[in-house]
Formats: sequence, structure tokens, C-alpha cells
Amino acid sequence: MAITIKRMRYILNILEEMFPNAQCELTHSNAFELTIAVLLSAQCTDKKVNEVTKDLFKKYKSPWDYLNVPLEELENDIRRIGLYRNKAKNIRKLCESLIDSYDGEVPRTYAQLVELAGVGRKTANVVVSNAFGVPAIAVDTHVERVSKRLGIARWKDSVLEVERTLQHLIPEDEWTITHHRLIFFGRYHCIARNPKCPECSLLDICREGQKRMKVVI
Repeated sequence: MAITIKRMRYILNILEEMFPNAQCELTHSNAFELTIAVLLSAQCTDKKVNEVTKDLFKKYKSPWDYLNVPLEELENDIRRIGLYRNKAKNIRKLCESLIDSYDGEVPRTYAQLVELAGVGRKTANVVVSNAFGVPAIAVDTHVERVSKRLGIARWKDSVLEVERTLQHLIPEDEWTITHHRLIFFGRYHCIARNPKCPECSLLDICREGQKRMKVVI
């Protein structure tokens, strides 16, 4: 383990001060819309996804709706999103899985979700935590980057190892909110190319930030 639980609590307290109201920024009104939005968000910003789903969710209300149009039409509806052709195919496969196995409803457990076409570990964790209130930590690029920069996880750790480390260090009832705060921290503060190290409240414990500051100086 890279850090102690005591050090993790210090980090959690700072994140709470910085982003007390962090939450999922993908616009959705139900579990099905959230699942579609998360699939679309791969290698794409939440802002762009929300721009597309604003009209998409008016047109497509159920899994059957996505299957009742030609693939080319769905591709055109999500064309503004990167990898739209593959994502359109994955959406249709997902909808087929939902109809075949769950009468068109999104299942409520992680184990069931990861069995669906196009749904991986991250997507399943986002859905169970945000749609069904099940504690989970989804490790996206922001969470992984921040966890490694802060020394919570090791640079060589896999995404799964990062997730397990966070689960061990953080109380289960704080998993979901911490997931959102880590995302906000990575999205708005500890950004990939130019992190805001000079004004960071965690600089005193961040070896990555201290290295960057020495380079700047």
C-alpha cells in the first residue's frame, strides 16, 4: 500500500473542502439514460456528451427505440462524439442484451451489469452508484491520474489495483462521493497537462507536484 489510512483521511478532508457538492455531471433522468451516457463518454468529455444526449434522449426513450432505427441513423445522431461508429454498435448490442435478459430494464447489480454487451467495470460502477445508490468507486482517467500523482497508488498499478487500493483506504459509505470528488479534482484542478500545483492544498504531500514546482522554479 502506498499511503496510510491517516494520510488518506487528510486527502479526503481537503477534497471535501474543495468540492463539497461534487456529483455526476452526465445529464440523465434514469438508469438507462445514465448507462447510455457513460458508454458515450469514453474518450469524450461529459460536456460534449450532454450536448448530444440533450436531443438523443428526446428521440430514444427505451432500448427498443435504439433498435427500431437503422444503424446509420443512430450513428448520425451521435456523430459529434468521438468513436461514434463503434459506440453506436455498442449501444445497439447493449439494448439487445437488456431486452433479451431483463425485459428492457437496466439490472441493479454490478455482476449483472458487467455481463451486458459494451459494459465494463467502470461503467458498471458508475451506474450502480449513481442510479441505484450502491457504494462504488469507478476509476476513470481522472481518478487514476490523481491517485497516482498523490501517491495513493503506485504508477505501475493497473486500473483494478487502483480501485482496490481506494476501496481499502476509504470507508465504504464514502466511496461514491469520493469518486466524484477525485474526478472533480482531476477535471478542474489536477488536470493532465497543466495541474494547478502552485495553488494546490495538497502540495505538501504531493511528490509529483513538488517535482513540478522545482522544475518551474
